[in-house]
Amino acid sequence: MGSDFTLPFFATPNLLPGPLPTAEAIASSQDVLQECTGRRVVRVGVHFVVKYGVGVSLIEAENMLFVKQFSSIPVPALYAVYSSQEEGRRLPTNYIVMENVAGESLASCWASLDTAAKLAVSDQLRSHFTQLRAIPSPGYFGLLGKRPFDDSVFWTADGAEPRVAGPFDSEQKLLDALVQKQRHTHPQLRKSEYYDRILPLVIRNHDPVFTHGDFQRKNFIRKSDGTIVLVDWEAAGWYPAYWEYAMALFSCRWDDDWHAWVTKVLDEYPNEFAWMNMLFRELWS
Repeated sequence: MGSDFTLPFFATPNLLPGPLPTAEAIASSQDVLQECTGRRVVRVGVHFVVKYGVGVSLIEAENMLFVKQFSSIPVPALYAVYSSQEEGRRLPTNYIVMENVAGESLASCWASLDTAAKLAVSDQLRSHFTQLRAIPSPGYFGLLGKRPFDDSVFWTADGAEPRVAGPFDSEQKLLDALVQKQRHTHPQLRKSEYYDRILPLVIRNHDPVFTHGDFQRKNFIRKSDGTIVLVDWEAAGWYPAYWEYAMALFSCRWDDDWHAWVTKVLDEYPNEFAWMNMLFRELWS
């Protein structure tokens, strides 16, 4: 199952809540939700959130359309996806114009929720992620359309290690790539030899499943009616079944009870998490 979507994409006018924001309105917005090198996320008026910049990957929009097609998981409505090549610039500016979902992120409201409310949230999330896992596997590990991973775990400067990015037609090749990344990141060490020998023994027999890839409270929006909307799909793709759980706990701050609720949403893979946690810390050190 691949990507059948054609970009640029524009929703039909009858689905728009108002005129699409212009490039000038987007650039001048002072309602900045997120900003880092190569990308900004801004709110424009009451209807639109726009993610734009040279560092924005349009595959996020493809992921959103894909999830809408193959599940009933609430994701923001997608209104426009396009690129603009400005004179004098080497790279185009990419734009993803989507629905401004009214609500609070779980990062903002989690501490105020009682046990019953947290249970309602976890039940919804469990349903959402069960639907993701039920999407038929294409038989490879990689991004939609059998494209290479764009995650920093599978990245080396200037593509110095081409075997790292994938896509991979087996779990063993994905593990080989992680070992290659570790060797590239720490060439002065020989721990990659240990990983090369051990990882195939302790991590195996996992199928590719469609994975959000950034399981954090900041990416789950709770609307006033209690509906949980999943946002930020740029890391999504076909990963091993344990990946979501490992990444969720890797990003966990461990200063409240969130870790206990993660286990009510996702199937647990404690062995795989232990190994990935050690490896991730080395790859991002």
